[in-house]
Amino acid sequence: MSRIFAYVRVSTLEQTTENQLGEIRAAGFDLQARRVVSETVSGSHTAMERPGFAKLIDRLEAGDVLVVTKLDRLGRNAMDVRRTVDHLAENGIRVHCLALGGVDLTSAAGRMTMGVINAVAEFERDLLIERTHAGLKRAREEGKAIGRPPLLSDQKKREVLAKLDGGMSIARLARDYGVSRITIARIRDARAKLEGADTEKEGADADPA
Repeated sequence: MSRIFAYVRVSTLEQTTENQLGEIRAAGFDLQARRVVSETVSGSHTAMERPGFAKLIDRLEAGDVLVVTKLDRLGRNAMDVRRTVDHLAENGIRVHCLALGGVDLTSAAGRMTMGVINAVAEFERDLLIERTHAGLKRAREEGKAIGRPPLLSDQKKREVLAKLDGGMSIARLARDYGVSRITIARIRDARAKLEGADTEKEGADADPA
């Protein structure tokens, strides 16, 4: 016999999950207290960023049924909902959403509904990519630096190189500057690569035409 689980969520402590539980029971689902997961967390978090939901996923087994009142209980946006439903379906777990007429999102009818959700997810993803590219282009045009700032300034990199030349070890420099050994080694290797390129260029310039 399938086990029935319910996931209910509110965004603030002033709200209650009782209405959601009432809707699920009124829809004919027999709920046991130990199989109800309730938490207070913002809907801006992805499904797996919600501690209660993440623990629930670990409890669910093939043949179980998960009931929610609305799609936003399954994810932050259409893309996240799709990932959540796909994961549950792959593990043999049925997902019922009351806001969609109680349809099992892993059934044939549910897959049709998910097709619409997937289209919305693709649209959201394309918009996100478009906005990201537009933002990067605008930042470049304004001369803003893109990406993470360097761990060490140019001045500190010169200090590191001077100390390496003086015989100080990579491990000691990593401790003194609060970075990893890899960072110090990369600074050293970058100089060696640059010097090698300069040597090759000088050799090429010296060759007769």
